[in-house]
Amino acid sequence: MYAVGGGRSSMFLTLLAFIVGSVIGAAHFDFWVNQMPSLPPISLAEITPLGYLGGWLIQMAIFGGIIALTLYIERKKNPPKMAALPTTQGWVRIFRGAWPLWVGALLLAALNALTLLVRGQPWGVTSAFALWGSKAAMALGVDVTQWVYWQGPRAEGLYQSVFLDTTSVLNFGVITGAFLASAAGGLFVLKKIPLKTAAASIIGGLLMGYGARLAFGCNVGAYFSGIASFSVHGWVWAVMALAGTYVALYLRPLFGLSIPKQTDSSC
Repeated sequence: MYAVGGGRSSMFLTLLAFIVGSVIGAAHFDFWVNQMPSLPPISLAEITPLGYLGGWLIQMAIFGGIIALTLYIERKKNPPKMAALPTTQGWVRIFRGAWPLWVGALLLAALNALTLLVRGQPWGVTSAFALWGSKAAMALGVDVTQWVYWQGPRAEGLYQSVFLDTTSVLNFGVITGAFLASAAGGLFVLKKIPLKTAAASIIGGLLMGYGARLAFGCNVGAYFSGIASFSVHGWVWAVMALAGTYVALYLRPLFGLSIPKQTDSSC
């Protein structure tokens, strides 16, 4: 979402493909969720006698283990230091320049808690894509109301404005905020998309849209908010996402994309 608002040209293709993949996932929702074998929901807050405190302690122990393992690997690999991101000083830094990581982390946590308070559910992104795509499909004559995914409370969204859907409004806000930030920094520049990059964007978008609908969210709704709500499925998502990313690194050259190096910036 922020990449679209930031002007990364290929992300527009990815977003459109993501929406299409979400609609296909919604159409297949009944098969994967209701007809395939499944485990009951598991909450870390409910499997310990200490409740939410116990769930929090378990997650803090996992995070501590991840940090320790990361530091151990870092000392073994001796990776090069990342170059400092461009920034400025004083109050101008709020609008131009990189913020410290700890500031971003605290803001994400606080805003996620505020989102939970206002919406009554954790932050999510991809359910809006299924809604937008299904509305478009309805306009083209597809009767999506017969799909199990759109039975029950979800059906209301098909007949009302997207501006009454809180997830859609959040997504519009993310795109607008990223656009304003990139425009203020002079970074919003649309570029020509190579054919192989376009193919990778479309294929990746379709897979992400389909997978996110079946996994009840993407790295925001299923991972970030999943772990924040003590759901075990958030940790399962993280493990599978890491495995998928590892495989995808070997597929990048097929689409003319280089394999990221340790010196590359994550931005």
